[in-house]
Amino acid sequence: MTETIPDAAPDLDFDLKGLPKVSLHDHLDGGLRPATIIELAEAVGHTLPSTDPVALGEWFRESADSGSLVRYLETFDHTIAVMQTKEGLFRVAKEFVEDLADDGVVYGEVRWAPEQHLQKGLSLDDVVEAVQAGLEAGVDAVAETGRDIQVGQLITAMRHADRGQEIAELAVRHRNNGAVGFDIAGAEDGFLPSRFKDAFTYLAQHNFPATVHAGEAAGLESIQSALVDGRALRLGHGVRIAEDVSIEFEEEEDAAADGFDDSVNDTIGMVTLGELASWVRDRGIALEICPSSNLQTGAIAGFGEGIESHPLDMLYQLGFNVTINTDNRLMSGVTLTDEFELLVETFDYDLDDLLELTLNAAEAAFLPLEEKEALVEYINEAYADLG
Repeated sequence: MTETIPDAAPDLDFDLKGLPKVSLHDHLDGGLRPATIIELAEAVGHTLPSTDPVALGEWFRESADSGSLVRYLETFDHTIAVMQTKEGLFRVAKEFVEDLADDGVVYGEVRWAPEQHLQKGLSLDDVVEAVQAGLEAGVDAVAETGRDIQVGQLITAMRHADRGQEIAELAVRHRNNGAVGFDIAGAEDGFLPSRFKDAFTYLAQHNFPATVHAGEAAGLESIQSALVDGRALRLGHGVRIAEDVSIEFEEEEDAAADGFDDSVNDTIGMVTLGELASWVRDRGIALEICPSSNLQTGAIAGFGEGIESHPLDMLYQLGFNVTINTDNRLMSGVTLTDEFELLVETFDYDLDDLLELTLNAAEAAFLPLEEKEALVEYINEAYADLG
């Protein structure tokens, strides 16, 4: 099918932090406070690149800016090292919720891989329960300030390991204790979701939803496997679905309106979607796009060097179910407010655009229908109050 990309919208002139937000793609081990890392590292005897909070935060951001997903992932060695005890997991989870709420997030899904937190002898169930206790404490702390936030765990299996079935069973076992969905993460290239086909079948048999990292470090084959083998309801990142979208530019010559003989040449972009892109768009499969992270890890290198080359705007204008996320707030040095501001500055998005992106996320949330409808209503009312 062929379409024309419409023009972008005008600038905004107000603060975005107070807008209600929905966060679907935010890693627990990528959202720690530098000061917390330092304190927890001292307690467990782990050596850090710096023991100064400001310098440590800068180290994480510089490593993330390397343009390499491999180096980006190496930064997690330090955060995971301080998340091996119940106390450490509890504190990180509690502060995670508080930081989300401070950014205006009213619903957040927190993804993390329990199998990475067993080095000190805790069991898989132990770590899930510790994180859940921390999340609930964070919700209570936010409530004491007069605000509300709802959170859920996305239990994640590492795609280069062989514990997919075990982690899938763990997720289902905790579905009534905070677990709302399943994911696979880690090194994407060379590790297709098909490796966990049986685990995904198990989840489907138990009616448990999955979102799958795909279309970040690998392309269309990874996305196809996420949809077919992973039965993914959402795509973690998914940005490289744009590789299945082709644009042909042509000049259209129109008569000048001023009556002169010269003519005006307008450049028109004709867009054609491949079968996979059409499938993802037409069925509203949500893309959990993380703009700053995609730039830092090189996920959008095939489209250009700067954030202005990010295909998210094209995908959004074409009707894909785009949602905006942070991925790892520590490594990228961003909040969801920052990402919204980036879209406003880069693509001239207005309030209607931000509302649509937020509603996309709310409607893609792994929530019961009634809770999802209440979330959508709350967001709509908050935006309406802004005029």
